[in-house]
Amino acid sequence: MPLVSTPAIVLSAMRYGETSKIVRLATREHGVQSAIAKGALRPRSRFGAALQLLSGGQAQLLLSERRDLHTLTAFDVVTIPVGLAARVPCYATGMMLAELMLRLVPADAHPESFDLLESSLVTLQEVADADVPAAALRAGWRLIASLGFQPALERCARDGRPLAVDGEVGFSIADGGFLCPGCTRGTEVLALPRTAADTLRLLLDPVATLPALDQRHAAAHRRLLIRYLRHHVGEGSPLPALEFWGTHAWMAR
Repeated sequence: MPLVSTPAIVLSAMRYGETSKIVRLATREHGVQSAIAKGALRPRSRFGAALQLLSGGQAQLLLSERRDLHTLTAFDVVTIPVGLAARVPCYATGMMLAELMLRLVPADAHPESFDLLESSLVTLQEVADADVPAAALRAGWRLIASLGFQPALERCARDGRPLAVDGEVGFSIADGGFLCPGCTRGTEVLALPRTAADTLRLLLDPVATLPALDQRHAAAHRRLLIRYLRHHVGEGSPLPALEFWGTHAWMAR
C-alpha cells in the first residue's frame, strides 16, 4: 500500500467498532476518500481531537489497491472550525458544502473544489454577521459551479442567444440558467426581477463585493439555490444538510 500525504478536510466521521472511526476526507490530490482511523476513540489516541468535522490538516493515508476503504495513519491539524461553531448559520453552511463535496466529488484529484471549500470555510469564520447570508450563497453557487453545474447567466441556457440587458428574466431550473424570451414560452421558469438576476451574477463572481441582502431577498435566493441543487444534485435523494441550512426558522432571524 502506498503512503501519501495530502491536505485534507474532514467531511464526515462515524464510529466503527469500539475504538475506531471511519472518516470521509476531501483531499486536494485524491478527491474524496474514505479511511479508517484505527484507535481514534481511545483515550490516548494519536489522533486526539483532530478528526472534528470541517477540521483541516495534513492527512497521511495508506491507500489500498483492492478496496475503497483506506487507512488514515495520521492527521496533523492546521485549522479547527471554532469560528464556524460559534454561529449556527455559518456551521450549517459548512456542513451543506461538505454534503455537496460528498455527493459530487469523485475519488480523483479535483483541486479547484478543494480550494473553494477551504477558502469558503475561512471566509465564513471571518465574515461580518450581516454578510453571512450572501457569503453562504456565494460559497454554495461557486462550489457547484466548479463541479460542472455552473448556471448560464450571460446567454440563454437553451439556444445560446444573448440575453436582454433590462427587464424581467426567466430562470429555468431544468435547463440550468436564464432563458431568452423565445425559449421561455411553454417552459416552467422562475421570473426574476433584473435586480435579482444581477445579484445572482454578483454571487457567482469571486472578486465582486458581496451584495447586500435583506431578509426577504436572502430567503428568495436561498430558495433558488435549494431548488437548483435538489434538481441537479439531489436526483430524488435527500440532502439533509442542505434542507437544514435553508429551511429552519433560525435562518429567518
